[in-house]
Amino acid sequence: MGNPKAFLTIHRKEAGYRPVSDRIRDYGEVEQTLNPEDRRLQASRCMECGVPFCHWSCPLGNKQPEWQDRLFKNDIKGAYTLLTATDDFPEFTGRVCPALCEKGCVLNKIHEPVTIRENEAAIVERAFLEGYVKPYVPKHRTGKRVAVIGSGPAGLACANQLNRRGHSVTVFEKNEAIGGLLRFGIPDFKLNKSIIDRRVALMTEEGVEFKPGVEVGKDIAVEDIVSDYDAVCIAIGAEVPRDLKVEGRDLKGVHFALELLQQQNRVNAGREISRDDRISAKGKNVLVIGGGDTGSDCVGTANRQGALSVTQIEIMPKPPEGENPATPWPYWPVVLKTSSSH
Repeated sequence: MGNPKAFLTIHRKEAGYRPVSDRIRDYGEVEQTLNPEDRRLQASRCMECGVPFCHWSCPLGNKQPEWQDRLFKNDIKGAYTLLTATDDFPEFTGRVCPALCEKGCVLNKIHEPVTIRENEAAIVERAFLEGYVKPYVPKHRTGKRVAVIGSGPAGLACANQLNRRGHSVTVFEKNEAIGGLLRFGIPDFKLNKSIIDRRVALMTEEGVEFKPGVEVGKDIAVEDIVSDYDAVCIAIGAEVPRDLKVEGRDLKGVHFALELLQQQNRVNAGREISRDDRISAKGKNVLVIGGGDTGSDCVGTANRQGALSVTQIEIMPKPPEGENPATPWPYWPVVLKTSSSH
C-alpha cells in the first residue's frame, strides 16, 4: 500500500473534460490528463483492501491494487507489466471502459472511489512515452496457423494471445481498416484512432498479419480458410441492431445508431460520402432513443454536427438522488457513471 492514510487526506481528483465550448467544435478526445505527481497521489488513495472488490468487479480480473502501488512508487514499467498481465489493451479500456472497478471500490461508499480507469490510461500512455512498450516476438513458433475473422476488440485480443504463444496468426477484416467497433463504432472524441493504429503497428512487428478489406465468404471462400489454417476463430460480432416496430419507423431520417456513428468516423478519417447518403444532424431537432453509451455517443455526435436541439429518452425510470438503502448497487449505483459523450 502506497500510503495507508491517503484516502483520509487526499480527495478524489479527476482530470476532467475539455471545455464544452471547445470540444463540441471538433472530434478530439474530450478527456484531459493530470500531471504525473497528481496521478501518483490519486494512486496512493488505493487501500489494497483485503478483499479487493475492484478486482472482483472487473470482467478482466485486473489486479488494480498491485499496479496502483507501482504507479504511486513511480515504477511505470512494473505497473505496465502488472496491468498487461490481465489486460491486452489498457489504452483502449482506460478510455472506454465503464469502470465497474470504481463502482466496486470500497471508497465508493463515501462517493470518492479511486480514479482507477484514469490511472490505467495514465500508466499505459507513460509506458509508451518512456519506451517500456516493446514488440514481443515469440522465440519459437509452433508451426500452427490460425485465422481470426474480425478485428474488433475480441478479434484483436484473440490474435494477440495466440501470437504470443507462438502460433502464426492472420486477421481478416471486411472493412477498410482494422479495429471493428473500436474503429467504426466508438466516436473519435472517446477513442482517437491513432491509438488503434499504434497498437496494430506493434502487433504487426510482433508477427500478426492483418488483411483489411477481405470479407470471408465473399472475397475468400470459407473452404479455403478451413483448409489453409489449423484453427479458425470467428469474432465478427452480432451487427444486428435492436429494431423498434412502431408506426413511422420506415420514414426518412430514422436511423440505427451505428449508421450515424460509423459514417461520421469514416468522414473523420477522410472518406468522401455522397450528399444523398450523408447522415447529418446539422440544423435539425434530434431525438435519440436509448440512454446507454451508444445513445450518448449519438448525442455527442449530433451536437458536433450542429444539431438545433438534442433530446434523449430512456425506458428506465429516473435514478434516485443520493444514497437510497432501498435501491443499493447493483440495482442503482450510488455514484452513477455518465458517459463522456454527455
